[in-house]
Amino acid sequence: MLISDGELAVAAAQAGAAVVRAMYGASLARFEKSAGDFATAADIEAEKAVIDVIRAARPGDAVTGEESGRTGSDGAERMWLVDPLCGTLNYAARNMLVAVNVALRAGSGITAAASADPFSGEVFWTDGARACARRDGVDERLAPSPGSRLVDVNLDPPFPNAPGFLAARLLADPGFAERFRPRVVSTTLAVAWVAAGRRAAYVTDGHLRDSVHFAGVIALCQAAGCVVTGIHGQPVHTGAGGLVVAADHETHTALLHLIGNQVPTPSHGDAATSS
Repeated sequence: MLISDGELAVAAAQAGAAVVRAMYGASLARFEKSAGDFATAADIEAEKAVIDVIRAARPGDAVTGEESGRTGSDGAERMWLVDPLCGTLNYAARNMLVAVNVALRAGSGITAAASADPFSGEVFWTDGARACARRDGVDERLAPSPGSRLVDVNLDPPFPNAPGFLAARLLADPGFAERFRPRVVSTTLAVAWVAAGRRAAYVTDGHLRDSVHFAGVIALCQAAGCVVTGIHGQPVHTGAGGLVVAADHETHTALLHLIGNQVPTPSHGDAATSS
C-alpha cells in the first residue's frame, strides 16, 4: 500500500529523531560550516536516515538536505526539504531542545510536513489540511492558544532587516514586558509549539522561503489556524521577510505594533532632504 505524503513525512522525521536520540551525549566530530556554525556527526547521520526513508518511498522526488544539499532530478516537481537537527548548538552542549524537520514542496506550496522532538517522542505534522501532534501512535488535533503569553524570539543571525528591525530590541520594548514573557529556545521546535498552544507567538528575522528549517513548521502553523505573516504583516515570504506566527489575531496585532515601534519615523527635515 502506498504511504501518503503526510505519513511519509512523519516516518522520515521519526527516523532522523531516532538517530539524534541515540547519539545524544556522545563525543561527536564537528564539521565547521561558517563562523560560529557547525554540523556534528549526528546531523550527518540523521540526515542520511531521513533521506533513506524518503528515497525508498519516493525515488523520483528531489531532496534538499541542510548538510548534503540538493539531490535528484533538476526538473522534479516535488522537493523534500530536510533539516536533520534544528538546534545543533543546543545539542552539542547537551541541551535537549532540538527538532528534526521534514517538508514536501509540491508545486508552489508545502503539502506535507513533520517536526519531530527526539526526546519527548512527539511529532507535529500536517498533510496540508490537518495539523496534529502524534504521541505513542495517537494523533491529537493542534489547538493554538495565546494563554501562556510566552513569545519565543529567535536571536540567531542573520539579521537582514537590521537596523530597522532587530528581534533583540523587541524584548527591550516596555510594551512587550507589559503583555508578554520572552523565551529563547533557539530551535524551530518553538514554532511548532505555537500551533500546539504552548507558545503565544514566535518572531524571527530572515528570508525563509524554502528554508529547510522553517518551511515545514510554517505550513504546520498555517494548517493549525495560526496567524502567519512577515514581520510587517505582509504575506509570508514576501516583502521584508521575517516571520511572525501568533496563536490569534489579537496577539499578532500587538506584536506588529511593537515591531512597528522600531521603524524610525522621518522628521520633516529628513523628508524634505530625501524629496
